[in-house]
Amino acid sequence: MGAEMTVRPGKSGRSGKSGRSGKSGRPGRSEKSEKSERAGTFKQKRVLYGLILILAVSVSIYAEKSFKSPSVTEQPSLSGDESGRAGAAFEEGRSAAYDWYESIPAYAGKASVPVHGNIPFFTAEEITEEVFEEYSDLDEMGRCGTAFANICREIMPTEEREPIGNVRPTGWQTVKYDVITDQYLYNRCHLIGYQLAGENANEKNLITGTRYMNVEGMLPWEDLVADYVRKSGNHVLYRVTPCFEGNNLVASGVLMEAYSVEDDGQGICFNVYCYNVQPGILIEYETGESSRDENWSPEEQKNTAYDYVLNVNTKKFHMPSCESVDDMDEKNREYFTGGRRELIEKGYEPCSRCHP
Repeated sequence: MGAEMTVRPGKSGRSGKSGRSGKSGRPGRSEKSEKSERAGTFKQKRVLYGLILILAVSVSIYAEKSFKSPSVTEQPSLSGDESGRAGAAFEEGRSAAYDWYESIPAYAGKASVPVHGNIPFFTAEEITEEVFEEYSDLDEMGRCGTAFANICREIMPTEEREPIGNVRPTGWQTVKYDVITDQYLYNRCHLIGYQLAGENANEKNLITGTRYMNVEGMLPWEDLVADYVRKSGNHVLYRVTPCFEGNNLVASGVLMEAYSVEDDGQGICFNVYCYNVQPGILIEYETGESSRDENWSPEEQKNTAYDYVLNVNTKKFHMPSCESVDDMDEKNREYFTGGRRELIEKGYEPCSRCHP
């Protein structure tokens, strides 16, 4: 804009020696009207440049705050800005701003699935190193609500778990099926596992859950957190929300969220939904009653995605193609998705036949 204003008729500073007569070359225009026109043009340009500047700044701010959800195969971390964005409002275990439950797919052979791009719903205000445990009061139907704690070495148990059989969570039924490893359909499932917080017969922390959800769905995530805390000494925000539909006494599943504090989620960061189902069994969630699914066969579970086949009796693990799998008693057979090291840490040994 400065370059446009340098050539001004009659203003060369050289007493009329600019090579021009000192007039604008536009007959009938006075110097006063010319100055007025130039002043108006200058103001218009200044307004225009101001608008352009505001637009540029707005675009820059929007780009800076834009958030791209990470792949569900990653274990993402949260920056300060993302942490605030991840805080969909939860009140006593029920979603408000972000209705995540509506996005959960029907059970299709996997014990758990990622939610919200695997990013937990913690807000920036909730991220703390302060030690706490919070268990929701039972509702009017006697059902558990959200359990929330900051898992750390200080609250992890140092003694064996005490009996919990005196607690009878809503929907509890004592029933057996021969297609289940230890035959019992239901377990008293800790929302926050005993190995994490040392809670025994706390009725606010125990729900009616299938053996499948307890062992295949929740336990691998609990183990992940427990191993991390033991090795690092860091804190992990950990929240488990049971999901009851309507007046059902048995939860359809649980939402599990975890976030390691000191390393900003680099060590632990997940948000998963675990299905409260049992392959081969039909469950009436309103009452907890159940029946054998006559249309189901063990072959259906074999055809789902898994990495190893476990023999829970011999504590051996096998490749799915191993001949020993066909010889295995169905009640001793489990299907595992995960790493080889994880199984060894759980006390399993590799099969000497297929060398998994």
